[in-house]
Amino acid sequence: MNNTQTKNQFIAVATITSELSAVVVIAKEISLAAANAKAIAFRAGDKAKGFQPITDFIGDLAKETIERVAAINELAIVLYKVTVNEFRVAVSYNKFDEVTKISRSAMYADSMQKPLDKTKIIMQDYNRQFKRDVTLLLGQLEAVMHHAQTARVIATYSRIEASQAGEYLQSLQAVAESVDKAAYTIHENVQSCIMALAPFSK
Repeated sequence: MNNTQTKNQFIAVATITSELSAVVVIAKEISLAAANAKAIAFRAGDKAKGFQPITDFIGDLAKETIERVAAINELAIVLYKVTVNEFRVAVSYNKFDEVTKISRSAMYADSMQKPLDKTKIIMQDYNRQFKRDVTLLLGQLEAVMHHAQTARVIATYSRIEASQAGEYLQSLQAVAESVDKAAYTIHENVQSCIMALAPFSK
């Protein structure tokens, strides 16, 4: 493991943490928008009858997104710890390797080989764990992206239903617009996370 790889892993984990913090904020905004839409739809009565189940769905989607992001954040913490451990072991390995090369002609030089091999195995184990965790993380991120795409489709239906709501049209359309915009932003943030992890999934 070289310094560039370590640096890239730390950058990837930092990117995920930053982007997901924004996703949680946006998902909470969607949840609030759903609650506001529900109140408007209730006041509108029959004029917004078709809008009422949509608000429930949007609220559930926001809740699921927040829960999934919390799980992803836990995985990101694990990734960070694995990267730190892998880096520390790599530093030890490099030192053992250097000493082994320098002391090749010394009397007990062969005694260095066992710790060198053991350190290499530990380093490789951490590297495999990092790749496994990246695969898990990518699966979770894809699910969040799917939620965001679903929310955008729902926002389209919301606009259609809002058009039937008479004097409540503008209020409900504003909700649909805010959900669509928020879902698009979540999609972009998650895409950034996926791109940051992509080099480590191979």
